[in-house]
Order: sequence, then structure tokens, then C-alpha cells
Amino acid sequence: MVLIGVWLLAGAVPATAAGPTWSGDYSLKRFAATKWGSSLAATQWEPDFADTYRFVVSCGGGPCTATVVDGPTPANPTLPQPPRYTWDGTRWVHEYDWQWDCWQGEGVPKVWAPAHSIAYYTPQTDGTLTGVWRTDIDSGPCQGSVFMNVAAYPVGPPPGTFGSS
Repeated sequence: MVLIGVWLLAGAVPATAAGPTWSGDYSLKRFAATKWGSSLAATQWEPDFADTYRFVVSCGGGPCTATVVDGPTPANPTLPQPPRYTWDGTRWVHEYDWQWDCWQGEGVPKVWAPAHSIAYYTPQTDGTLTGVWRTDIDSGPCQGSVFMNVAAYPVGPPPGTFGSS
């Protein structure tokens, strides 16, 4: 019974010598409705949102990297593409510089400002990943920090038709 439990746990978070893999399709959810921080952006309400991405992991010649190879194009053109997450020994880390587009209300032009983000996704025993996404906005009306909980859920293949094998 113990061996079955260990086998099931290992299957939920497959491992290589460098760490767990993060390959396949995942729904990445950002819990924007409950974000927090010192930036004006942290106080602006927005709904939680999710998109599905396909990840491919490479572990040759250094730390493992999970690269997004398929998914929606971001609305903000300054986000580095494709997104890459590096395994640090306990979690996947996505760190990048970009331009925050500060929204200040209907009819007010957005103010763009340099920003630095870092997102952490820690594998869980059930095959999901959970973490926090932090963005530090360097200047402008949205200057400050925004924190948001994040999660990644495996997306399985669609079920077959009734009676198929």
C-alpha cells in the first residue's frame, strides 16, 4: 500500500535529476480579484482570469526551463515572449522586465511605466502548482507593488466519445 502511495505521488509530480517537469497543457489562473500591495493598481478591482498554455521542459546544459510553446498572445506588447520559467530547486520562477500600462479610469489614457515581475509556481502533490506573482512598478501613478496569488492546473486530454477505447 505504501509503494502505491509513493508511486501515485511520484506520478503527480514527475521528477528528473534537476527537478520536477512542467510539460503539457496547464490552465494558469491569476487571482486578480484578491490582489494586494502598495500600488494604485492593487486597489483597482478586476476579476480572476485564466488562460491555457502548453509548456515544454528542457534540462540540457543548466537548470531546467519550462517554455510556453502555445497559448494566447498577451494584450500588453511589452511582455517578453515566449514566457520561460526556470527551476530553482523547489519551484518554477518567471522573472522579467516590461512596461506596466496603468489604468486610471474610463477615458483617461494609460500611463506606461517600467516594471519588474517575478512569479513563483511551486509544485503540489496533486499535480497543480501554486504561488505568487509580484510586480514592482518603478514610476507614474501606479508606482508601487502589486501581489497576486497564482495557480496552474493540468488540463487533461478531452474525454473520448461514449464507447470508444
